[in-house]
Amino acid sequence: MTLIVAIGAQNAFVLRQGLRRQAVAGVVAVCIISDAILVAVGVAGFGAIVKMFPQAITAAAIVGGLFLLGYGFLAARRAFRPQSMQAGGDSARPVLTALALTWLNPHVYLDTVLLLGSIAAGRWLFGVGAVTASVVWFLALGFGARILSPLFAKPRAWRVLDGVIAAVMISLGVTLIAGW
Repeated sequence: MTLIVAIGAQNAFVLRQGLRRQAVAGVVAVCIISDAILVAVGVAGFGAIVKMFPQAITAAAIVGGLFLLGYGFLAARRAFRPQSMQAGGDSARPVLTALALTWLNPHVYLDTVLLLGSIAAGRWLFGVGAVTASVVWFLALGFGARILSPLFAKPRAWRVLDGVIAAVMISLGVTLIAGW
């Protein structure tokens, strides 16, 4: 559960969509299904294969780092130039963003495929527990965010959230690119 709950691009985005009440079911479904696939790949031992090709990890880190920087700068722009946070709009865009934040993020692979996979190492019951934790977390984060809605009735709260998201995304992006 600690690997799934860790603050990152994916969780920040799910929280934001939950607060906006926009495409929450689709975004949550993408995260749950993606985590289930990645955990299964890790438990099946794919992490050992990935370790044999460190160039793939390096390439993923650079591409993912650039993506996170871009997302971070968009969040910073929203923090400095707030937009309307009304629900509605294109429901495909948030789902596509959730896919990108999940599958282009090297931290997801490091956490689920390599780290969780090396801990689980063929123990499928452990993997089922990890997927269950993922389901509970993303449902609670996406649909439970509405509890925080009164706090986000003021534009200043959205600016603070976007500022925090920007700081996290930019620091993750810089860390990924500088680390490789």
